[in-house]
Amino acid sequence: MAKILFVMTGADQWTLADGTKHPTGYWADEAVVPYEALKAAGHEITVATPGGVVPPVDSASLSPEANGGPENAARVRSVTETAAEFRAPIALSDVTLDDYDAVHVPGGHGPMEDLAVDAASGKILTLAVRGGMPVSVVCHGPAALLAAVTEDGTHAYAGYRITAFTNEEEKMAGNADKAKWLLQDRLTEAGLTVRVGDPFAPHVEVDRNVITGQNPASSGPLAEELLKKLG
Repeated sequence: MAKILFVMTGADQWTLADGTKHPTGYWADEAVVPYEALKAAGHEITVATPGGVVPPVDSASLSPEANGGPENAARVRSVTETAAEFRAPIALSDVTLDDYDAVHVPGGHGPMEDLAVDAASGKILTLAVRGGMPVSVVCHGPAALLAAVTEDGTHAYAGYRITAFTNEEEKMAGNADKAKWLLQDRLTEAGLTVRVGDPFAPHVEVDRNVITGQNPASSGPLAEELLKKLG
């Protein structure tokens, strides 16, 4: 049995370029799909957030449209509401990384608000990649990688081949013109190599110990790759 740390957002609002707030949180299936796969394989999960707040789920991610129909939407909602791990997180500042075997970061726009600038999260992700620990990150979750800055000011993930929610997908979702910054651009500026697949189609990149998924549809394939790393 492995122990997996889920690093999750505590933000329920995303600040747009004009200063207005957009309701957000984590995108449900980007946490739920890996959660179910890991639990089914017998692994243990701990959720950590900034300040230990209960991670807010983006209500848009619970809709039937976002989940391929009402039946699956109901299943996903049930996990977000009843899974003990999501209801009782620890604070990121209290994490001892040696207690874990892998790190997973779900997306949603929440990470762009808090994890992108969270020092405790950045330290965890820096130590994880340096130590060769499997790190899986999906959709907007790679915003958290932006805070993984080493002592000399370089990015711990610079030079890694990853994928993330793309500029094109952000435009198609209607958010690109409203955002303060776009994830694909910011990751590229930080020295990461962002590979782009078809919009909203499953696309996963694996580079050494880092596994990334482009969008919500990539959650399942990403979980499979993480399970392979865990053996």
